[in-house]
Amino acid sequence: MKRNSRSTVTLAHDPLVRGLGWASLALGVPQVVSPYGFTRALGTAPALRNRWTGAAIGVRELTAAAGLLGRPHPAWLWTRVGGDAMDLALLARALMNRDGRGSARTMAATAATSAIAAADVYAAVTRTFRSSPLELTSTVTVGKSPDEAYEFWQRLDRLPEFMTHLDEVRATGPGTSHWTATAPFGRTVEWDAETTEDVPGQRIAWRSLKGADIDNSGEVRFLPAPGGRGTEVHVRLRYDLPAGALGKAAARWFGEEPHQQLDDDLRRLKQVMETGEVIRSEGAPGGKRARSEFPQHPARPLSEEELKEALS
Repeated sequence: MKRNSRSTVTLAHDPLVRGLGWASLALGVPQVVSPYGFTRALGTAPALRNRWTGAAIGVRELTAAAGLLGRPHPAWLWTRVGGDAMDLALLARALMNRDGRGSARTMAATAATSAIAAADVYAAVTRTFRSSPLELTSTVTVGKSPDEAYEFWQRLDRLPEFMTHLDEVRATGPGTSHWTATAPFGRTVEWDAETTEDVPGQRIAWRSLKGADIDNSGEVRFLPAPGGRGTEVHVRLRYDLPAGALGKAAARWFGEEPHQQLDDDLRRLKQVMETGEVIRSEGAPGGKRARSEFPQHPARPLSEEELKEALS
């Protein structure tokens, strides 16, 4: 398994990691010093059990603070994520057992903890330096000849027209190019690439060069479709997603499932090649706005609430 060259020395100067460390310290001190007052501030009953629970959570926060500020490591970030899950479960139970008194404070604490949990998940995933290859494949049939499909794909500056995660692709020399893309969680990544194979009308292959934010490679093949119905465009992409399988799972949770993205990209490729533009309804946004306002998700069964709403 490949490891990124970033070290704990880099984490020690990471503003987000240090900020979370100070946040743990700020949360932990009052819970240990005055568990009674902290419990009342959350709107929960100041029972002895709740005060002991608050003090224990305070010790956990201080331990995480010591780790993140003293010897930062991704494991401390995941400790915070686990603590967030426990805190949300405790707050949810407190809300269910409330008789109305203090509920507003408990709901406010739940909202604040949810926001902190999102920051912790982001930090843990993006600062976990293990990566594993992720391979994606997809195929689409376009109503163009293999030579036409090849010539279109060879125009690298046109790729962002249908691949929405790409911001810009520009040629930098014979067989080399510079790519800028949006990665999971809104991060921007860049890399230089070189063409490793170029067979007119048949195949194009490429790979990133040393120093890329995300190592990646890919190929696209152009095969005549059966019955003379155009061209089958076969795409294979391979790249190292930060945090490996864990990063992929987190990306799916935020509506950025890589396999679904590639399928959507090729659907847009077909539209651009056959009609000259991506077809969408009047007023529907494109580019980054479309990604943020209408995130793509794999097909899934309706939930019970959605079924009730559809039948009402």
